[in-house]
Amino acid sequence: MRTRCGRTRSSSRPRGSSVARIMGFYRACEIPEDLFYDVDRDVWVRPEPDGTVTLGMTDPAQARCGKMVNITFKPLGRSLRRGQSAAILESAKWVGPFPTPLTGTVVAVNGEFLKDILLANRDPYGRGWLVRLRPTERETEWPLLLDGPAALEAYRRKLDELGVHCIRCAE
Repeated sequence: MRTRCGRTRSSSRPRGSSVARIMGFYRACEIPEDLFYDVDRDVWVRPEPDGTVTLGMTDPAQARCGKMVNITFKPLGRSLRRGQSAAILESAKWVGPFPTPLTGTVVAVNGEFLKDILLANRDPYGRGWLVRLRPTERETEWPLLLDGPAALEAYRRKLDELGVHCIRCAE
């Protein structure tokens, strides 16, 4: 499939990864089944072995935002409540918050964006992750997230309502 960028659409496997993901697709949007989602906020969540969680914007979110032009992260050590902004995203079409779906402390941000601002557009579930948090209210907030199959069903309704199809720029 050709994108507006004139290149072939990226594969469903993160670059440099030998692990294939089980992926749900709808309207050309990828929803990996091994992640958790806050569909209302368009954020995915991946639990890490050390108890932290990695957060990123979903494929539908990057498609709606368009080409990223700037990201400003909250500082390391900042405590955030569920729904607060962990970063400010600026695209060619939109400027707004990247809301966290869990309460926690920022323990890492993706410094790769300093070299390649389009990571979230090209690889939203791999190299394009945004923030890592140490959750502080996991027991009460984790049940609010959807697993991959439930998120795919929720995105079917949302994408139909919004009329969104996903397109990504490839390298």
